Amino acid sequence: MTLAAQPVRPNPAKVMGVINTTPDSFSDGGRFTDFDAALAQARRLIAEGADMLDVGGESTRPGAQVVPEAVEMERVVPLIQAIRAESAIPISIDTMKPAVARAAVAAGVAMWNDVTALRHAPESLAAAAELGCEVVLMHMQGEPQTMQAEPHYDDVVAEVAVFLGERAQAAMAAGVAQEKIWLDPGVGFGKHMIRHNLPLLAGLDAIVALGFPVLLGVSRKSFISAVDGGGVSADERLGGSIAGALWGAQAGVAAVRVHDVRQTVQALRVWQAIAAART
Repeated sequence: MTLAAQPVRPNPAKVMGVINTTPDSFSDGGRFTDFDAALAQARRLIAEGADMLDVGGESTRPGAQVVPEAVEMERVVPLIQAIRAESAIPISIDTMKPAVARAAVAAGVAMWNDVTALRHAPESLAAAAELGCEVVLMHMQGEPQTMQAEPHYDDVVAEVAVFLGERAQAAMAAGVAQEKIWLDPGVGFGKHMIRHNLPLLAGLDAIVALGFPVLLGVSRKSFISAVDGGGVSADERLGGSIAGALWGAQAGVAAVRVHDVRQTVQALRVWQAIAAART
């Protein structure tokens, strides 16, 4: 079915704006390492219509190196405190470390976005239950340092769905409330740019059907360049990012994680308006 043929969704996908306080993130690394620049970006994203913010202090791009806990906390905690002092917007902490998640929640965060699906540390599951915040469980084959070294799947959609279902069950068994759990298929994380990412996006309905809110992150990712013929820099992938966001909204994801908030908000609003005009 085409986008225009889809039914109007009463709750269109929310928009999560990204703030990376890292020097090496794939898209905006180094732009917001300065506190003032990061806070200004938070204000900009809120003004542009973000429903929530995702703050990260450690890059998880392919080949990224691990950052010490203390450094990661120094990058994110003061920023979270400053945002919370000015706004009630929900904030997510993008980290795999329980200690960083604890510090972030104490500073005002409402969601822990973990690319390892609470597998990084033995205490991750217990920490999530203890904190009582919302938790995003993401699929990643391997780890950031090695995840793009010949990833393999027999059926990427089925395998990702099974993994996410199992991690959701593990989280609930550890004491995380079912209504606090989100899932993320992990586009670009341990997946071939074309052979895996595109079928995974095409099969998003299988992830949505698991019954948990789904967070989709396709913004500026390398598969967009691959589809577009290669050599397209991260800041030239807006069109593909919006296409991915609209595809996710059509499939029923609860939120899209994006760098370009204003353009994505506008695209979703126009799509919804067109769909509404057909009823």
